[in-house]
Amino acid sequence: MTSSSSLPQPQLRAAADDAQDASQASQAPAASAKRRAWHWSWKQVWFQLHWFIGITAGTVLVIIGLSGATLAFKDELLDLMNPGVRHVAVETRAPLTPAQLGRLAETEHGQRVASITMYAEAGAAPRLFFAPKNGQRRGESIYVHPYTGATQPALVGAGFFEWTESLHRWLLLPRDPGRQVAGALALCLLGLALSGLYLRWPRRPLDWRTWLTFDPALKGRSFLWNLHAVAGTWCLVVYVALTLTGIYWSYDVVRDHVDAWAGKPPRVAQAPAKKGPAREKKDMPAVDIGLAWSTFQQHAAGWTLASVRLPTRAGDAVQFTWLASDAPHERARSRLSISPADGTITKNEPYSQQALGARLVNIIYPLHMGTYFGLPGRIIVTLASLGLPLFAITGWMLYLGRRKAKRAVQAQRAMLGAGAPGKANTGLPTLVAYASQSGQAERLALESARALQQAGVAVDVQSLDQLDPAQLRQYERALIVASTFGEGEAPDGTRRFARLLRQTAGSPLAGLEFGMLALGDRHYSAFCGFGHALDQQLRALGATALFPLIEVDKHDAQALADWSNALARCSGSAIDAIGVQEAASYDEWRLVRRVLLNPGSLGGELHEITLTGPAGASWEAGALAEIIPCNADGSDGDAQAAPHAPRSYSLASLPQDGELQLLVRQERHAGAANEGHGLASGWLTRFAPLDGPIRLRLQANPAFAPALADVPCIYIGNGSGLAGLRSHLRARKQAGLARNWLLFGERQQAVDSICAAELEGWLRDGHLARLDRVFSRDDQREYVQDRLRASTDDLRAWLEQGAIVYVCGSLHGMAAGIDAVLQEILGQDGVDALMMAGRYRRDVY
Repeated sequence: MTSSSSLPQPQLRAAADDAQDASQASQAPAASAKRRAWHWSWKQVWFQLHWFIGITAGTVLVIIGLSGATLAFKDELLDLMNPGVRHVAVETRAPLTPAQLGRLAETEHGQRVASITMYAEAGAAPRLFFAPKNGQRRGESIYVHPYTGATQPALVGAGFFEWTESLHRWLLLPRDPGRQVAGALALCLLGLALSGLYLRWPRRPLDWRTWLTFDPALKGRSFLWNLHAVAGTWCLVVYVALTLTGIYWSYDVVRDHVDAWAGKPPRVAQAPAKKGPAREKKDMPAVDIGLAWSTFQQHAAGWTLASVRLPTRAGDAVQFTWLASDAPHERARSRLSISPADGTITKNEPYSQQALGARLVNIIYPLHMGTYFGLPGRIIVTLASLGLPLFAITGWMLYLGRRKAKRAVQAQRAMLGAGAPGKANTGLPTLVAYASQSGQAERLALESARALQQAGVAVDVQSLDQLDPAQLRQYERALIVASTFGEGEAPDGTRRFARLLRQTAGSPLAGLEFGMLALGDRHYSAFCGFGHALDQQLRALGATALFPLIEVDKHDAQALADWSNALARCSGSAIDAIGVQEAASYDEWRLVRRVLLNPGSLGGELHEITLTGPAGASWEAGALAEIIPCNADGSDGDAQAAPHAPRSYSLASLPQDGELQLLVRQERHAGAANEGHGLASGWLTRFAPLDGPIRLRLQANPAFAPALADVPCIYIGNGSGLAGLRSHLRARKQAGLARNWLLFGERQQAVDSICAAELEGWLRDGHLARLDRVFSRDDQREYVQDRLRASTDDLRAWLEQGAIVYVCGSLHGMAAGIDAVLQEILGQDGVDALMMAGRYRRDVY
């Protein structure tokens, strides 16, 4: 997009050399409007909850994630640390029976054996559990040699894994409150997973690439957001399973209701053994379980694991809980009760015949550990657990990044502080107001306010966007810095104030003294038009001018010095020069490529211009390139040797693309110099040699900065206006933000479908939720404003969801038509409200 010499007011282009960063300034109008009338959508509510839970509970969830990942392969790690303990060399002789192992252990340790776990795998060491004693909830356990019955060495690292399990299950707190805290954290993780799903729900939910594709080439915040969102989607199902199963164990009320539904008998809390001397063996006669073991082996062919619970009273049966080799998971266990006296089976409950509810409950543990799906499931659960630190770190970085951006936006205001040391503010505050399109007026207003404050003057800095004319009565003095937009019009955000001021009658502002600094560019008509109109209206309403209006032609040092002197007279103290700074130097870039995008078009040739420049050059989407053009022969001035005025173009690419791209329409003027070509457009599209130097400097454009938050955006433009819109859409794609609607107009579809492959690709992959291309010279003539009017219902729906409207292209025709349609649909007050909220942003020429 270009603003050549034939185009109206470039004040909309004028951006201060040290203006605020575009991404930060883009949030300021919306933030200010929200302070006045905050409206929370459901998505905003969920976003606030998501990040709040994420930076609080999410930090503790890191502990649960890391400890869970540690426990996932506990058995393998213990075997690695303890070779020959749980698995011994296989021998030719038969392993000892449970009865033999029990007698040997009781003789050696003098304790009653309560249960024995046997393994069918050759060389696997059985595990014996003794009855609890001395107030224990659970008795001690040992591994024994399967062939000799000798006690195996204690497992190295077992204590660490017990500690880790306590950390994972109840955060090392007392058991019952610890379980409830862990359950609350599980609920938080479930909330994070589901709210994250809702927040990133795309317009094309069936496109798997939208959900799962990660772009490693992204950088900065875009990389963090994409990593956080895509990895979260990968882990979503796992986290839902982990949290639901964890909640089952954390809350007795949940577990009891689930068990009751499953038909399981009520749980009986296991009481610790009473303290006192250990029971003597004569209290319970030894029971020979050899016959019961033989019966079990006959009826449980193919068993791989068997837990043998010995009777505690005379006449009780031996309880067997066993796992078959074809069991679907590790908790799919059958049960047998066998009389030790005669080997009679008193109860037989094969797993396949157990109630469906009971079998579903038995799936909970394998799902939580991932073992239900074998080794792949365990690996997936482990990786998902290790992902919790990733989400905590990226979440914190994104949160701190947002905080940093907000602080940066407020930095200049914070510098107002409490005035200069030793100088007290006196009297009523002086209003320092600004009407800004690109940020220059705001910067000069803040700089002026700081200077006044240092001189002991109390100040109140406001944007005219946020004021009503009646509020000016609160002040005795107002100093206003006003930019001009278009042909003498108010900047977009100030249109409401200007309209209300025109509608005001009488002399309500009598007693108000004001000073006016008007910003403009003498190359164009209606120089400083809005500043002059504002000055006249304030006088007509009874306000008194402190000094004649001061016009500033770009960075005219003399005019800014006059403004500084005027401020000094108002404050009664010396004022340092305001806004006098060395113009930012133009860097030397290289023209590496130019491509004609519309051969045969009825309009002028549209070229994609590609430049490379200094290493580390950086800019935001929506920024501008200010270029000093040359004549066709390469000279850089007119006949009087005066240098040509710079021309501004919207950037069509991002720094991550590795090059700077512009879309430049070649202007033609009969009888003009340079073979009838426009000065700047002719230089870039025709005369500048490839690999030749181009003098260029980058300028921020805060009023057209991108929205990199999760809000929908409507992009409307025509012709070379696609440049600014394309950079916005590329930035949104890098940030993973897909709620985008592009409405774009040109002349003929056959030859003017510029950037069609890129746009269609975005539509296919879901980055564009909607793409409307209209053509004004085809059989069915249509303009973008016509399509927007025909899409009234969709427009209202998008705006209700908080959509931001971006318009880029020609001021007359397209932009004016869009403005008219919006006023038809929303009314003037609705359009004003959009502008005040920073949700109607224009970059037009």
